[in-house]
Amino acid sequence: MLSLINAERFREDFDMLARIGATGDGGVHRPCWSPAHLEAQRWWLARAAEAGLLTRTDSAGNCSAILPSSISDAPTLLLGSHTDSVPNGGRFDGALGVLAALEVARTLKESGIYLPVHIEVIDFVDEEGTLVGILGSKALAGTLTAEELRTPRGGRAALEAGLARAGVTEAGLLAARRDPASLAGYLELHIEQGPNLARRGIPIGIVRGIVGIRSFRLTYHGQANHAGTTPMAQRVDAALGAAAFVLTARELVLRDFSQEDAPCTVNIGQMRLEPGAFNVIPGKAELALEFRAPESEQLNRLEKMLLSLAEVTARQFGLKLTVEDAGGCAPTPLSARAQAACAAAADSLALAHTTLYSGAGHDAMSLAPLTPAGMIFIPSRDGISHSPREYSEWDDCVNGTNVLLRAALNLAGVS
Repeated sequence: MLSLINAERFREDFDMLARIGATGDGGVHRPCWSPAHLEAQRWWLARAAEAGLLTRTDSAGNCSAILPSSISDAPTLLLGSHTDSVPNGGRFDGALGVLAALEVARTLKESGIYLPVHIEVIDFVDEEGTLVGILGSKALAGTLTAEELRTPRGGRAALEAGLARAGVTEAGLLAARRDPASLAGYLELHIEQGPNLARRGIPIGIVRGIVGIRSFRLTYHGQANHAGTTPMAQRVDAALGAAAFVLTARELVLRDFSQEDAPCTVNIGQMRLEPGAFNVIPGKAELALEFRAPESEQLNRLEKMLLSLAEVTARQFGLKLTVEDAGGCAPTPLSARAQAACAAAADSLALAHTTLYSGAGHDAMSLAPLTPAGMIFIPSRDGISHSPREYSEWDDCVNGTNVLLRAALNLAGVS
Protein backbone atom coordinates (compact mmCIF):
# COMPACT_ATOMS: atom_id res chain seq x y z
CA MET A 1 0.00 0.00 0.00
CA LEU A 2 1.13 3.53 -0.80
CA SER A 3 2.79 5.39 2.07
CA LEU A 4 1.04 8.30 3.78
CA ILE A 5 1.36 11.98 2.96
CA ASN A 6 4.16 14.18 4.27
CA ALA A 7 2.30 15.86 7.14
CA GLU A 8 5.11 18.32 7.93
CA ARG A 9 5.26 19.60 4.34
CA PHE A 10 1.48 19.81 4.23
CA ARG A 11 1.42 21.91 7.41
CA GLU A 12 4.11 24.21 6.04
CA ASP A 13 1.98 24.86 2.96
CA PHE A 14 -1.10 25.49 5.07
CA ASP A 15 0.64 28.04 7.27
CA MET A 16 2.18 29.83 4.27
CA LEU A 17 -1.15 30.15 2.47
CA ALA A 18 -2.88 31.32 5.65
CA ARG A 19 -0.51 34.30 5.77
CA ILE A 20 -1.78 35.56 2.39
CA GLY A 21 -4.70 37.84 3.16
CA ALA A 22 -4.37 37.22 6.91
CA THR A 23 -6.62 39.47 8.99
CA GLY A 24 -4.68 39.34 12.25
CA ASP A 25 -7.41 37.55 14.20
CA GLY A 26 -6.81 34.08 12.82
CA GLY A 27 -8.83 34.56 9.67
CA VAL A 28 -8.22 35.47 6.04
CA HIS A 29 -9.73 37.97 3.64
CA ARG A 30 -9.35 36.64 0.07
CA PRO A 31 -12.51 37.40 -1.92
CA CYS A 32 -12.32 36.16 -5.50
CA TRP A 33 -9.82 38.05 -7.65
CA SER A 34 -8.94 40.46 -4.89
CA PRO A 35 -5.20 41.23 -4.72
CA ALA A 36 -4.82 38.68 -1.91
CA HIS A 37 -6.63 35.97 -3.87
CA LEU A 38 -4.53 36.57 -6.97
CA GLU A 39 -1.39 36.41 -4.81
CA ALA A 40 -2.60 33.12 -3.32
CA GLN A 41 -3.13 31.66 -6.78
CA ARG A 42 0.36 32.72 -7.90
CA TRP A 43 1.91 31.26 -4.75
CA TRP A 44 0.03 27.99 -5.18
CA LEU A 45 1.06 27.61 -8.83
CA ALA A 46 4.68 28.27 -7.90
CA ARG A 47 4.51 25.68 -5.11
CA ALA A 48 3.11 23.13 -7.55
CA ALA A 49 5.81 23.89 -10.11
CA GLU A 50 8.49 23.42 -7.44
CA ALA A 51 7.10 19.91 -6.94
CA GLY A 52 7.62 19.12 -10.61
CA LEU A 53 3.95 19.24 -11.52
CA LEU A 54 2.71 20.80 -14.74
CA THR A 55 0.75 24.01 -14.16
CA ARG A 56 -1.85 25.87 -16.17
CA THR A 57 -4.61 28.45 -15.81
CA ASP A 58 -7.71 27.95 -17.93
CA SER A 59 -9.78 30.62 -19.64
CA ALA A 60 -12.06 30.91 -16.58
CA GLY A 61 -9.13 31.66 -14.25
CA ASN A 62 -9.12 28.21 -12.59
CA CYS A 63 -5.55 27.18 -11.67
CA SER A 64 -4.36 23.60 -12.09
CA ALA A 65 -1.40 21.41 -11.19
CA ILE A 66 -1.17 18.22 -13.22
CA LEU A 67 0.52 14.88 -12.61
CA PRO A 68 0.27 13.24 -16.04
CA SER A 69 -0.35 9.57 -16.63
CA SER A 70 1.96 7.63 -18.91
CA ILE A 71 -1.14 7.09 -21.05
CA SER A 72 -1.48 10.28 -23.07
CA ASP A 73 -5.21 9.96 -23.77
CA ALA A 74 -6.12 8.80 -20.24
CA PRO A 75 -9.06 10.51 -18.52
CA THR A 76 -8.45 13.09 -15.79
CA LEU A 77 -9.26 12.63 -12.12
CA LEU A 78 -9.85 16.07 -10.61
CA LEU A 79 -8.97 16.81 -6.98
CA GLY A 80 -9.42 20.24 -5.47
CA SER A 81 -11.45 23.03 -3.93
CA HIS A 82 -10.90 26.81 -3.79
CA THR A 83 -8.53 29.42 -2.34
CA ASP A 84 -10.97 32.33 -2.39
CA SER A 85 -12.68 33.15 0.89
CA VAL A 86 -15.72 35.00 2.12
CA PRO A 87 -14.90 38.48 3.44
CA ASN A 88 -13.07 38.05 6.75
CA GLY A 89 -13.44 34.28 6.63
CA GLY A 90 -11.50 31.33 8.00
CA ARG A 91 -8.22 29.65 7.06
CA PHE A 92 -9.62 26.17 6.40
CA ASP A 93 -12.66 26.60 4.15
CA GLY A 94 -11.60 25.69 0.61
CA ALA A 95 -7.89 26.22 1.18
CA LEU A 96 -7.56 22.94 3.06
CA GLY A 97 -8.95 21.02 0.09
CA VAL A 98 -6.67 22.68 -2.45
CA LEU A 99 -3.56 22.08 -0.35
CA ALA A 100 -4.58 18.53 0.52
CA ALA A 101 -5.02 17.74 -3.17
CA LEU A 102 -1.60 19.24 -3.94
CA GLU A 103 -0.03 17.10 -1.23
CA VAL A 104 -1.76 14.01 -2.67
CA ALA A 105 -0.33 14.77 -6.14
CA ARG A 106 3.18 15.25 -4.70
CA THR A 107 2.95 12.01 -2.74
CA LEU A 108 1.83 10.11 -5.84
CA LYS A 109 4.64 11.65 -7.90
CA GLU A 110 7.26 10.70 -5.32
CA SER A 111 5.92 7.16 -5.09
CA GLY A 112 6.38 6.52 -8.81
CA ILE A 113 3.15 4.52 -8.74
CA TYR A 114 1.52 3.68 -12.07
CA LEU A 115 -1.52 5.85 -12.70
CA PRO A 116 -4.07 5.00 -15.39
CA VAL A 117 -5.46 8.54 -15.11
CA HIS A 118 -4.07 12.05 -15.15
CA ILE A 119 -4.29 13.63 -11.69
CA GLU A 120 -5.29 17.29 -11.89
CA VAL A 121 -5.38 19.41 -8.76
CA ILE A 122 -7.67 22.35 -9.39
CA ASP A 123 -8.26 25.63 -7.56
CA PHE A 124 -11.70 26.79 -8.65
CA VAL A 125 -12.47 30.52 -8.71
CA ASP A 126 -15.35 32.24 -6.91
CA GLU A 127 -16.73 29.24 -5.08
CA GLU A 128 -17.83 31.57 -2.29
CA GLY A 129 -19.99 33.74 -4.53
CA THR A 130 -18.40 37.13 -4.01
CA LEU A 131 -19.03 37.69 -7.71
CA VAL A 132 -21.31 34.98 -9.14
CA GLY A 133 -21.03 31.78 -7.09
CA ILE A 134 -19.31 28.47 -7.94
CA LEU A 135 -18.19 30.38 -11.02
CA GLY A 136 -15.09 28.40 -11.98
CA SER A 137 -16.64 24.96 -11.59
CA LYS A 138 -19.77 25.99 -13.49
CA ALA A 139 -17.56 27.30 -16.28
CA LEU A 140 -15.68 24.00 -16.40
CA ALA A 141 -18.96 22.07 -16.41
CA GLY A 142 -20.35 24.24 -19.19
CA THR A 143 -23.43 25.26 -17.19
CA LEU A 144 -22.51 28.93 -16.74
CA THR A 145 -24.83 31.22 -18.69
CA ALA A 146 -24.43 34.66 -20.17
CA GLU A 147 -27.43 35.79 -18.14
CA GLU A 148 -25.64 34.93 -14.87
CA LEU A 149 -22.78 37.17 -15.99
CA ARG A 150 -25.15 40.01 -16.91
CA THR A 151 -26.84 39.93 -13.49
CA PRO A 152 -24.30 38.50 -11.02
CA ARG A 153 -25.17 38.27 -7.34
CA GLY A 154 -22.25 40.50 -6.38
CA GLY A 155 -23.18 43.21 -8.89
CA ARG A 156 -22.06 43.83 -12.43
CA ALA A 157 -19.45 46.43 -11.51
CA ALA A 158 -17.70 44.08 -9.07
CA LEU A 159 -17.59 41.31 -11.68
CA GLU A 160 -16.14 43.59 -14.34
CA ALA A 161 -13.48 44.86 -11.94
CA GLY A 162 -12.55 41.31 -10.91
CA LEU A 163 -12.31 40.12 -14.50
CA ALA A 164 -10.01 43.01 -15.30
CA ARG A 165 -7.70 42.28 -12.36
CA ALA A 166 -7.50 38.59 -13.24
CA GLY A 167 -7.15 39.09 -16.99
CA VAL A 168 -10.21 36.88 -17.60
CA THR A 169 -12.93 37.64 -20.14
CA GLU A 170 -16.59 36.72 -20.23
CA ALA A 171 -15.95 34.88 -23.48
CA GLY A 172 -13.23 32.92 -21.71
CA LEU A 173 -15.58 31.98 -18.90
CA LEU A 174 -18.16 30.71 -21.36
CA ALA A 175 -15.53 28.77 -23.34
CA ALA A 176 -13.95 26.87 -20.41
CA ARG A 177 -16.15 23.78 -20.64
CA ARG A 178 -14.47 20.37 -20.42
CA ASP A 179 -15.71 17.31 -22.27
CA PRO A 180 -17.28 15.04 -19.61
CA ALA A 181 -15.78 12.04 -21.42
CA SER A 182 -12.34 13.38 -20.51
CA LEU A 183 -13.06 13.16 -16.77
CA ALA A 184 -12.58 10.16 -14.49
CA GLY A 185 -14.13 11.80 -11.43
CA TYR A 186 -13.83 14.57 -8.86
CA LEU A 187 -12.92 14.36 -5.16
CA GLU A 188 -12.83 17.18 -2.63
CA LEU A 189 -11.73 17.31 0.99
CA HIS A 190 -13.47 19.97 3.07
CA ILE A 191 -14.19 20.91 6.64
CA GLU A 192 -17.76 20.00 7.57
CA GLN A 193 -18.76 23.60 8.46
CA GLY A 194 -21.25 22.11 10.90
CA PRO A 195 -21.17 20.39 14.31
CA ASN A 196 -22.17 16.80 13.50
CA LEU A 197 -18.80 15.06 13.21
CA ALA A 198 -17.26 16.95 16.13
CA ARG A 199 -20.28 16.31 18.35
CA ARG A 200 -20.28 12.59 17.56
CA GLY A 201 -16.50 12.17 17.71
CA ILE A 202 -16.25 10.75 14.19
CA PRO A 203 -13.12 11.74 12.23
CA ILE A 204 -14.39 11.23 8.66
CA GLY A 205 -17.67 12.15 7.00
CA ILE A 206 -18.58 10.85 3.56
CA VAL A 207 -21.03 13.16 1.82
CA ARG A 208 -24.20 11.61 0.43
CA GLY A 209 -25.39 14.75 -1.25
CA ILE A 210 -25.55 18.54 -1.17
CA VAL A 211 -28.73 20.32 -0.20
CA GLY A 212 -30.95 22.15 -2.64
CA ILE A 213 -31.73 25.81 -2.03
CA ARG A 214 -34.72 28.00 -2.88
CA SER A 215 -35.00 31.73 -2.28
CA PHE A 216 -37.92 34.16 -2.33
CA ARG A 217 -38.48 37.83 -1.58
CA LEU A 218 -41.60 38.29 0.51
CA THR A 219 -43.15 41.72 0.88
CA TYR A 220 -45.91 42.50 3.37
CA HIS A 221 -47.86 45.65 2.47
CA GLY A 222 -49.63 47.47 5.29
CA GLN A 223 -50.41 51.12 5.95
CA ALA A 224 -47.90 53.65 7.22
CA ASN A 225 -49.34 55.87 9.94
CA HIS A 226 -48.40 57.87 13.01
CA ALA A 227 -46.84 55.65 15.66
CA GLY A 228 -48.16 57.71 18.56
CA THR A 229 -51.72 58.55 17.55
CA THR A 230 -52.89 55.35 15.84
CA PRO A 231 -54.52 52.96 18.35
CA MET A 232 -52.79 49.60 18.63
CA ALA A 233 -55.88 47.64 17.62
CA GLN A 234 -56.37 49.72 14.45
CA ARG A 235 -52.89 49.42 12.97
CA VAL A 236 -52.14 47.71 9.67
CA ASP A 237 -48.53 47.07 10.63
CA ALA A 238 -46.40 45.28 8.05
CA ALA A 239 -43.74 44.55 10.67
CA LEU A 240 -46.17 42.37 12.62
CA GLY A 241 -46.71 40.11 9.64
CA ALA A 242 -42.97 39.85 9.07
CA ALA A 243 -42.21 39.11 12.73
CA ALA A 244 -44.94 36.49 13.02
CA PHE A 245 -43.75 34.77 9.85
CA VAL A 246 -40.12 34.60 11.01
CA LEU A 247 -40.95 33.09 14.40
CA THR A 248 -43.57 30.64 13.14
CA ALA A 249 -41.43 29.47 10.22
CA ARG A 250 -38.67 28.54 12.64
CA GLU A 251 -41.02 26.55 14.86
CA LEU A 252 -42.59 24.67 11.95
CA VAL A 253 -39.24 23.66 10.44
CA LEU A 254 -37.91 22.55 13.83
CA ARG A 255 -41.05 20.49 14.40
CA ASP A 256 -41.53 18.90 11.00
CA PHE A 257 -38.23 18.91 9.10
CA SER A 258 -35.15 18.74 11.31
CA GLN A 259 -33.92 15.14 11.33
CA GLU A 260 -30.23 14.82 12.15
CA ASP A 261 -29.40 12.74 9.06
CA ALA A 262 -31.42 14.89 6.63
CA PRO A 263 -31.44 18.43 8.02
CA CYS A 264 -33.67 21.14 6.57
CA THR A 265 -33.21 24.81 7.39
CA VAL A 266 -34.99 28.12 6.93
CA ASN A 267 -33.35 31.54 7.10
CA ILE A 268 -34.41 35.17 6.87
CA GLY A 269 -31.19 36.86 5.84
CA GLN A 270 -32.54 40.36 5.27
CA MET A 271 -35.46 42.36 6.63
CA ARG A 272 -36.23 45.92 5.58
CA LEU A 273 -39.02 48.09 6.97
CA GLU A 274 -40.34 51.20 5.25
CA PRO A 275 -40.41 54.06 5.79
CA GLY A 276 -38.04 53.07 8.59
CA ALA A 277 -38.61 55.80 11.15
CA PHE A 278 -39.03 55.60 14.93
CA ASN A 279 -42.37 57.36 14.81
CA VAL A 280 -43.97 55.74 11.75
CA ILE A 281 -45.82 52.42 11.62
CA PRO A 282 -44.16 50.33 8.91
CA GLY A 283 -46.19 50.30 5.72
CA LYS A 284 -43.95 47.74 4.04
CA ALA A 285 -41.78 44.87 5.25
CA GLU A 286 -39.47 43.05 2.84
CA LEU A 287 -37.95 39.68 3.76
CA ALA A 288 -35.26 37.61 2.06
CA LEU A 289 -36.37 34.01 2.58
CA GLU A 290 -34.08 31.04 1.93
CA PHE A 291 -34.66 27.40 2.76
CA ARG A 292 -32.60 24.26 2.18
CA ALA A 293 -33.25 20.52 2.06
CA PRO A 294 -31.28 17.48 0.87
CA GLU A 295 -34.15 15.90 -1.08
CA SER A 296 -36.41 17.41 -3.76
CA GLU A 297 -39.58 16.15 -2.07
CA GLN A 298 -38.58 17.87 1.17
CA LEU A 299 -37.76 21.06 -0.70
CA ASN A 300 -41.19 21.04 -2.34
CA ARG A 301 -42.91 20.46 1.01
CA LEU A 302 -40.92 23.28 2.58
CA GLU A 303 -41.86 25.67 -0.20
CA LYS A 304 -45.55 24.84 0.08
CA MET A 305 -45.54 25.15 3.86
CA LEU A 306 -43.60 28.41 4.05
CA LEU A 307 -45.47 30.23 1.29
CA SER A 308 -48.79 29.07 2.76
CA LEU A 309 -47.66 30.36 6.13
CA ALA A 310 -46.78 33.71 4.57
CA GLU A 311 -50.33 33.98 3.14
CA VAL A 312 -51.95 33.03 6.43
CA THR A 313 -49.83 35.56 8.30
CA ALA A 314 -50.78 38.30 5.85
CA ARG A 315 -54.49 37.59 6.36
CA GLN A 316 -54.06 37.44 10.13
CA PHE A 317 -52.78 41.03 10.22
CA GLY A 318 -54.85 42.46 7.36
CA LEU A 319 -51.89 42.79 5.01
CA LYS A 320 -51.31 42.24 1.32
CA LEU A 321 -48.51 39.85 0.37
CA THR A 322 -46.38 39.76 -2.77
CA VAL A 323 -43.94 36.91 -3.49
CA GLU A 324 -40.98 37.07 -5.89
CA ASP A 325 -38.98 33.97 -6.82
CA ALA A 326 -35.27 34.71 -6.23
CA GLY A 327 -33.86 31.48 -7.66
CA GLY A 328 -32.10 28.49 -6.18
CA CYS A 329 -30.56 25.15 -7.03
CA ALA A 330 -31.68 21.54 -6.91
CA PRO A 331 -30.35 19.00 -4.40
CA THR A 332 -27.23 17.25 -5.70
CA PRO A 333 -26.71 13.57 -4.89
CA LEU A 334 -23.07 12.51 -4.96
CA SER A 335 -21.74 9.40 -6.67
CA ALA A 336 -22.25 6.05 -4.94
CA ARG A 337 -19.01 4.89 -6.54
CA ALA A 338 -17.10 7.86 -5.12
CA GLN A 339 -18.67 7.33 -1.71
CA ALA A 340 -17.57 3.69 -1.76
CA ALA A 341 -14.04 4.74 -2.72
CA CYS A 342 -13.92 7.14 0.24
CA ALA A 343 -15.34 4.57 2.66
CA ALA A 344 -12.80 1.96 1.58
CA ALA A 345 -10.03 4.53 2.01
CA ALA A 346 -11.14 5.35 5.55
CA ASP A 347 -11.42 1.66 6.39
CA SER A 348 -7.88 1.02 5.14
CA LEU A 349 -6.67 3.63 7.65
CA ALA A 350 -8.85 2.28 10.49
CA LEU A 351 -10.70 5.62 10.65
CA ALA A 352 -14.32 5.61 11.76
CA HIS A 353 -16.66 7.24 9.25
CA THR A 354 -20.28 8.07 8.66
CA THR A 355 -22.39 9.42 5.83
CA LEU A 356 -24.03 12.82 5.99
CA TYR A 357 -25.43 15.59 3.83
CA SER A 358 -23.72 18.90 3.18
CA GLY A 359 -25.82 21.88 4.21
CA ALA A 360 -23.48 24.21 2.29
CA GLY A 361 -22.88 24.44 -1.44
CA HIS A 362 -19.60 23.28 -2.99
CA ASP A 363 -17.95 22.98 -6.40
CA ALA A 364 -18.94 19.29 -6.37
CA MET A 365 -22.46 20.50 -7.21
CA SER A 366 -21.20 21.53 -10.63
CA LEU A 367 -19.20 18.36 -11.29
CA ALA A 368 -21.66 15.74 -10.01
CA PRO A 369 -23.89 15.71 -13.11
CA LEU A 370 -20.83 15.11 -15.33
CA THR A 371 -18.59 12.63 -13.53
CA PRO A 372 -18.43 10.53 -10.34
CA ALA A 373 -18.05 13.19 -7.65
CA GLY A 374 -17.39 12.69 -3.96
CA MET A 375 -16.60 14.74 -0.87
CA ILE A 376 -14.80 13.93 2.36
CA PHE A 377 -15.57 15.98 5.46
CA ILE A 378 -13.48 16.39 8.60
CA PRO A 379 -14.75 17.81 11.90
CA SER A 380 -15.13 21.55 12.48
CA ARG A 381 -14.69 22.72 16.07
CA ASP A 382 -18.07 23.95 17.37
CA GLY A 383 -19.40 23.81 13.79
CA ILE A 384 -18.05 27.30 13.11
CA SER A 385 -17.16 28.39 9.57
CA HIS A 386 -17.03 31.57 7.47
CA SER A 387 -15.41 33.15 10.50
CA PRO A 388 -11.88 33.74 11.83
CA ARG A 389 -12.89 31.29 14.59
CA GLU A 390 -13.13 28.47 12.04
CA TYR A 391 -10.83 25.65 13.19
CA SER A 392 -10.13 21.96 12.63
CA GLU A 393 -7.58 19.89 14.54
CA TRP A 394 -4.45 19.25 12.49
CA ASP A 395 -4.64 15.49 13.06
CA ASP A 396 -8.08 15.58 11.43
CA CYS A 397 -6.67 17.52 8.48
CA VAL A 398 -3.94 14.91 8.01
CA ASN A 399 -6.40 12.04 8.37
CA GLY A 400 -8.68 13.58 5.78
CA THR A 401 -5.81 14.08 3.35
CA ASN A 402 -4.69 10.47 3.71
CA VAL A 403 -8.28 9.38 3.03
CA LEU A 404 -8.28 11.63 -0.05
CA LEU A 405 -5.04 10.01 -1.24
CA ARG A 406 -6.37 6.50 -0.98
CA ALA A 407 -9.83 7.41 -2.27
CA ALA A 408 -8.20 8.88 -5.38
CA LEU A 409 -6.37 5.61 -5.98
CA ASN A 410 -9.56 3.64 -5.42
CA LEU A 411 -11.54 5.81 -7.84
CA ALA A 412 -8.72 5.56 -10.38
CA GLY A 413 -8.82 1.77 -10.14
CA VAL A 414 -5.37 1.40 -8.60
CA SER A 415 -5.26 -1.42 -6.05
